[in-house]
Amino acid sequence: MQQDWWMALGGGAAIGLAAAALLLFNGRIFGVSGIVGELVTPQKGDLGWRVAVVLGLLAGGATLLIAYPSAFSATPVRPLALTGIAGLLVGFGSRLGGGCTSGHGLCGLGRLRGSSLVAVCTFMGAAGVKVFVVRRLSEVLS
Repeated sequence: MQQDWWMALGGGAAIGLAAAALLLFNGRIFGVSGIVGELVTPQKGDLGWRVAVVLGLLAGGATLLIAYPSAFSATPVRPLALTGIAGLLVGFGSRLGGGCTSGHGLCGLGRLRGSSLVAVCTFMGAAGVKVFVVRRLSEVLS
């Protein structure tokens, strides 16, 4: 798996290019939570590009599944209900924080936004604390 560093590099470059193209050609930020969230009540003229972005994300996942099926686990790591609850919490958190990792991490930092720096430090710090706590609990419960 360590030889696959080029896949991560290529994926990161593709995401960066997509974010830059959306900003350059549409004047829009590539924040996935905002793009998906605004599909519910889109502004006039916004539906087409939002649907295109979501379909592109789904097509990318489908392409990866076909080209590199071992990237996907055969068995779910967590129950589906727990995954759904986690997804809702992520959506709530991205609304509360004024954006998601793609909006703040890719676009906000690239545009030197101070609020995005604070957001990225916050969610990365929270992720580190979560990993620490879960590992400690796993050790105690084992």
